[in-house]
Amino acid sequence: MMHAQQQISLSMNVQKSLRGSIFAASIWNDLDFETRIAILRRWAKSLDKLSAMMVNFQCTNAQEMVATPHVMPGPTGESNTLYCVGRGVVVVTANDDVANHVVIAQIAAALVCGNSVMLCLSPDHPLKAGVILSQLAQAGAIANVLTVIESHDFEPLIQSEAVVAVAYSGSADRALDIGRQLAAREGQLAQLVAETDVVNLPIIGSQSYCLRFITERTRTINITAVGGNATLLELGCGEAS
Repeated sequence: MMHAQQQISLSMNVQKSLRGSIFAASIWNDLDFETRIAILRRWAKSLDKLSAMMVNFQCTNAQEMVATPHVMPGPTGESNTLYCVGRGVVVVTANDDVANHVVIAQIAAALVCGNSVMLCLSPDHPLKAGVILSQLAQAGAIANVLTVIESHDFEPLIQSEAVVAVAYSGSADRALDIGRQLAAREGQLAQLVAETDVVNLPIIGSQSYCLRFITERTRTINITAVGGNATLLELGCGEAS
């Protein structure tokens, strides 16, 4: 829950958008990776060639690295399954000189892993957010899995504990500034996923980029219970870095 100070600083529209994004994340995260990947690949068909390549690249990496659950035998005979899910609400932002396909890659990586995205760009950025919203809806994405926020709402928004991560592309100085803001906020820590080399993209272009947007969970089924009763226990096992 947001602190009273955060609620005051956020406009009513942004509060409403944040609530919608939280709800969308829970529904989107319940879809399996295959379903999310299929939706995003359909979205890619409506994008320019470079942006489409970025979406498909992120989908392929997620499919190979985090989509498959891993069964781990337990010492007492129980069944343990390790699997990956999204972390929640991710804010995506970028400097005005960052190319569209870089921002698209950030959005795709967060979405394919089961998060919702709140996109926060200045009016001078060339990416047409309204077009992206329409394209995702036509591809079958659920409502509010992507929402658009005005740039002046960025700083109060990232103070909300509901925001689990900020994906940023741009200058190192701006990345440092965002990192300090996240470190200074109260409550749950939020991760900064920053790409400061917006030409070579060593972070976004890495196969492991998707790991920044997931958390691991373990599902344990006790198959040795007396009388054959099985108990189900699901635990969060921390966040992947």
